[in-house]
Amino acid sequence: MIPRYSREEMTSIWMDDTKFSIWLDIEIYALEAMEVIGIVPKGVSELVRRKAKFDIKKIEEIEKEVKHDVVAFLTNISESVGPEARFIHQGMTSSDILDTCLNIQLKRAGELLLKDLEILLKGLKNRAIEHKDTVCIGRSHGIHAEPTTFGLKMLQAYVEFERNKVRLENAILEISTCAISGSVGTFANVDPFIEEYVSKKLNLNIEPISTQVVPRDRHAAFFSTLAIIASSVERLSTEIRHLQRSEVMEVEEYFSKKQKGSSSMPHKRNPILTENLTGLSRIVRSAVIPALENVALWHERDISHSSVERMIAPDATVTLDFSLNRLSDVIDNMIVYPTHMSKNLEQFGSLIYSQRLLLALTLKDISREDAYKVVQDNAMEAYDAHDSKVTFYDLIKNDKQITSVLSDEEIEDIFDLNYHLKNVDHIFKRVLG
Repeated sequence: MIPRYSREEMTSIWMDDTKFSIWLDIEIYALEAMEVIGIVPKGVSELVRRKAKFDIKKIEEIEKEVKHDVVAFLTNISESVGPEARFIHQGMTSSDILDTCLNIQLKRAGELLLKDLEILLKGLKNRAIEHKDTVCIGRSHGIHAEPTTFGLKMLQAYVEFERNKVRLENAILEISTCAISGSVGTFANVDPFIEEYVSKKLNLNIEPISTQVVPRDRHAAFFSTLAIIASSVERLSTEIRHLQRSEVMEVEEYFSKKQKGSSSMPHKRNPILTENLTGLSRIVRSAVIPALENVALWHERDISHSSVERMIAPDATVTLDFSLNRLSDVIDNMIVYPTHMSKNLEQFGSLIYSQRLLLALTLKDISREDAYKVVQDNAMEAYDAHDSKVTFYDLIKNDKQITSVLSDEEIEDIFDLNYHLKNVDHIFKRVLG
């Protein structure tokens, strides 16, 4: 986590103070459960809640000696609690605290990311509706294909991020488990009631069976979901970057009055935000392979996953949080150039109507192969002469093979832009109702 790409609300989830506060809550809730079933005297949990304090620097000092973070934590809070500290952590193992805490942190991070997605979805929906009828050229392989609208581009992104929202909701549900089952997960020294009690207090689900650790397939699914969302961020960012190229100039990131685009070329206005998002998406996705490799642990537990998660959990969530907020700002402030879209649409004359002409000819008892050839021959001639005044439409009107089967009215209808837009409303209704 570096400040440049971090937001305080998310980074606070991963601060030591937050982590140790969660650890203490887990221990106190466990004590409350132990009181209920008579393992420890009444009033111990309240005493610990009142007297327990932790000091991050002291915990770090103790850990340097004992080489164990949970032991260092327990030692530190025991100093403030007194004799009753002997009841803390009864029958529990370190993973009971570490894994339950990590899942709480991931749940909180996921819920914050859900809020980010809601904001982004609102922005995408607004821009989609705004530009529902803003016609532009659709491209395949980067080459002009057929007309579409910029609203449809935004609507597609909206639906994609709606899917991501559902994926994240499922990932949060899957990661929201509590495991307090003791060494090797058999409940030999900790009553299952304690796990049930703590789970309810923390609003988590019970891990059905743990091996001392929560199974890491849950975490792999969570980080994979973050990676998919990051890929969607990159997909939309890449589209914006392409559309901002000087040769295209259909959209542009907002460029503030005092902003500088280049240290050497004063004229530059670069798509730096979406380029930045492309790079940050790579960071989020980089967490996936380590998360997948964490699934295979030795026997009931090892700690090969631990160092990985201490890094990827904050890095991936903080980076994605920042990215989603940056993307929302890009969408909300993006400048759209309908005039340039119209100019690009007409750049190659009427070549964009080639498919409709092909289909029309096949309905005139001409084989698809023959129809394709006559249309392509004219299209290639128009393509090669696109810098001149020769247009595809003109060539078609003078091609006797075509005019012998299609009337002037039929040809005029084929070259009607509105034909390609007739179902835009249908698509919007299907998505937005």
